[in-house]
Amino acid sequence: MVREWDARTASSAEIASLVDTLNAVLAADLPQDPPWRESSLREYLSEVMPGERRISWVSQAEPSAAGGPGAMLGHVHVLLLGDIGVLEVLVHPTARRAGLGRNLVRLAARRVYQEGFRSIGVEVVGDTPAVAFYEALGFSREYVETRSVLDLSAVDWTALAEMAAGVGAGYRVEFCPGGPPDDLIDAYARAKAEVRDVDDGELRPSSYDPQRLRDSLDTLHRRGMKPYIVLAIHERTGEVAGLTEVVVPAQHPTRADQYDTIVVQDHRGYGIDRAIKARMLLELRSAEPELAEVQTWNAQANEAMLKVNAELGFRPDREWCEYSVDVAELVHRLDPAR
Repeated sequence: MVREWDARTASSAEIASLVDTLNAVLAADLPQDPPWRESSLREYLSEVMPGERRISWVSQAEPSAAGGPGAMLGHVHVLLLGDIGVLEVLVHPTARRAGLGRNLVRLAARRVYQEGFRSIGVEVVGDTPAVAFYEALGFSREYVETRSVLDLSAVDWTALAEMAAGVGAGYRVEFCPGGPPDDLIDAYARAKAEVRDVDDGELRPSSYDPQRLRDSLDTLHRRGMKPYIVLAIHERTGEVAGLTEVVVPAQHPTRADQYDTIVVQDHRGYGIDRAIKARMLLELRSAEPELAEVQTWNAQANEAMLKVNAELGFRPDREWCEYSVDVAELVHRLDPAR
């Protein structure tokens, strides 16, 4: 049974079953990743930025003999973002190779086409069955990053403290749990607008406008994701010379997500990138005692940031790829009668 589904009104049993399916997929495809929890999962799946929409479908088994809801076998959601629909599909390993994933993509593609969008994008993890699945549907690889993971139990904290103190004269480093203070939002936005150390492609866009930054931080909080920011402030001008962002999700609080790390062009060469990332790790050690790992994504051509990450102890893990496809072509391929 496949039906349109809204996490905001779903039963607690459905949310629990979806977590079970997600964790079964992780165990099969990404066994080193931590399992997800139910905590704030409903909000994670329903809260979006202003101007964005999320549409979901689920596939459930028949209700149990005792009358309970059937287990979630598959889930697809599409985030309508700017001029693209961003797709995510889960199919329980026991239900694969029976056409369910293809059917879920067909439903989502048809809706995206009806909404007037021209393309669909999806993040695909290297060395998983998803690569062959999406390529068989006509998706093309557009962008590749390397995911790296830092095991906090292996960190040399004394060496890390020395790195954190290694910023050049004329700069101070500030830790901002929850997000930057409002009086620095404009300077923060200018730093993000001028340059980023990583080009994240179009599926995970950064916010450069001050109000959109506020909206982004608010959305993170509503989704159960705690942001932490470390800033390098140029003392003479008060400008944000560098920044790094980490988010700790309630859904998997033992592994944090590193977002943008940026050093403004005029302030490069003063050790800011390594110092602010090291300071972040030191702060997280006390702010998030349950945290065991931090994961980050970097463009493969970004040798400078990959070098900094290696110095901090990050180890390359997997390729993380963006794929896209023309919506009309995908709809025709999956539903030629329409």
